[in-house]
Amino acid sequence: MGKQESGYQKRKRKEKEEELIQSQRGAMDRFIKKKPQVSSDNQSVNPSTIALDIVPYNDPIDGQIETENNVEVEEDTVEVEENNFQPDIFDPRHWDSLDQKQIDILAQKGPRRDLSIKKGPKHKNSRRFSSLLYTRFISNGEEYDRDWLVYSKELDKVFCFGCKLFTKGQRKGQLAREGCNDWTHIINRLKEHETSADHVLNMTNWYELRSRLEKHQTIDKAVQRQLEKEKDHWRKVLFRIVCIVKFLAKHNLAFRGSNSKLYEDSNGNFLGLVEMLAEFDPVIQEHVRYITNEETHAHYLDHKIQNELLHLLAFSIRSEIIKKIKRAKCFSVILDCTPDASHQEQMSLIIRYVDLSSSQVCIEESFLGYLDVNDTTGQGLFDVLENELKLLDLDIHDVRGQGYDNGSNMKGKHQGVQKKLLDVNPRAFYSACGCHSLNLTLCDMAKTRGRAKDFFGIIQRIYTIFANSTKKWNILKDNISGWTLKSVSATRWESRVESVKSIRFQCADIREALLQVSEIDKDPMTSSQALGLAKNELGDYEFILAIVIWYEVLFTVNLVSKSLQTKDMLIDVAIEKVQGLISFFEGHWTTIS
Repeated sequence: MGKQESGYQKRKRKEKEEELIQSQRGAMDRFIKKKPQVSSDNQSVNPSTIALDIVPYNDPIDGQIETENNVEVEEDTVEVEENNFQPDIFDPRHWDSLDQKQIDILAQKGPRRDLSIKKGPKHKNSRRFSSLLYTRFISNGEEYDRDWLVYSKELDKVFCFGCKLFTKGQRKGQLAREGCNDWTHIINRLKEHETSADHVLNMTNWYELRSRLEKHQTIDKAVQRQLEKEKDHWRKVLFRIVCIVKFLAKHNLAFRGSNSKLYEDSNGNFLGLVEMLAEFDPVIQEHVRYITNEETHAHYLDHKIQNELLHLLAFSIRSEIIKKIKRAKCFSVILDCTPDASHQEQMSLIIRYVDLSSSQVCIEESFLGYLDVNDTTGQGLFDVLENELKLLDLDIHDVRGQGYDNGSNMKGKHQGVQKKLLDVNPRAFYSACGCHSLNLTLCDMAKTRGRAKDFFGIIQRIYTIFANSTKKWNILKDNISGWTLKSVSATRWESRVESVKSIRFQCADIREALLQVSEIDKDPMTSSQALGLAKNELGDYEFILAIVIWYEVLFTVNLVSKSLQTKDMLIDVAIEKVQGLISFFEGHWTTIS
């Protein structure tokens, strides 16, 4: 047996233990204090800030004064920001570290219950929490909701909301301190607690504070009114900024220019619309005044804010599209690959489905984005598709159709994406892109005719002469009154009908414009080319015959191509269109040959 402590030693030991507990609690409070969620340089938007309180504030660490020369405060602030710890104020585990502002929010909104939890885990004595504890049953048969009772799933304990937050001085009972999980005697504990004088007093304080907050009649009601005014101002500002972002995104307009400051040249469409709204909208007008007078740093006009709002809107739109696809269950995928400006191969993903969200059922095609591709083999492209469908929470076995161009890595019967998808889902019917097939048909026809390359080369040369100078283009506009000249497309052959049509029906007018260019142009090379095109090519019988034939061919193919691209096209109608095109060539092309 060790030597017993004296009364003085016991008191000293208890005092040291209390000091240690208080120091640990103070250290924890430094990390649990809620930090401002809007940075001074306006780098990001936190949705919780918009939902709760848009006005940023700084809460100094307990026992310290926040000054510019206080290195310790700055280091602690950095540490808090690096941890990025933002406690859930509705979680009872954090109620000991809330400030008055967060307590006011809780008092107004009340405790939050997870109603999906009907029963908690069993203890050794086979007793556990039950959601029936939320209801108080009176002997006369009446039932009352214990709106003050909160269950913590993480701690497996129940707490008294009113006593935990509004007790002044020392808390009494487990429900007001660390929580109670004595499930064997929980009914008696609740009855004793809810009839105690302390509980009644704390509940009265809660209800009175909630009533005053709702009526804006707290002691600091002037401050409360100012805070509400600030929050309302920021909500209105953000609402208008979101509307601007939606407008520019909907019309596919560029956001930024070469300058990022208000009321300066080349600052882009976004800031331009802000300047326009400031001319008549009092909210934006006041916001712009704050910015120009340097009264605020949180202006929400930075390019990072624009990008973040775009991502939020895109996420919301994509979520709605995914809901429609899941409601339809079955869908088709359409893929196409192309390199971007940095030569990174990208694959576009389009999903075709039946939209059942409205009373009028219709077929929709939704573009879901570009996917980066590093492996362009059939297996690599299929892996990218499979991973993206998993991220979108779509089942690959619900695919009922797949459509690609005529590339071997896409449509290949042995190693293409078509084969890889059919191995996983045999019901994914493959259909080649009809428009791409028509393009390839036109390419083969041009090769068999021999001089088609020279023919389209002449059309491109005519366009180039006028497009090189505004003065020459004005000469062309003065001579023609119908269709303007178009450049010859290098890939979409059926679209060349626009280039041929302008010369087909305005050949004499374009020839006259070329003669005028040859007379006034000071460049001998350009003058000679214009004169040669006017006298030789445009006056040549073979060229005139070719332009008539090619116009008829391209016009007919273009009609079928546009029809095949409509989103409500049916497969039987598509087959009928293609059969009609084949009959056209069999009846006309054979006669010409």
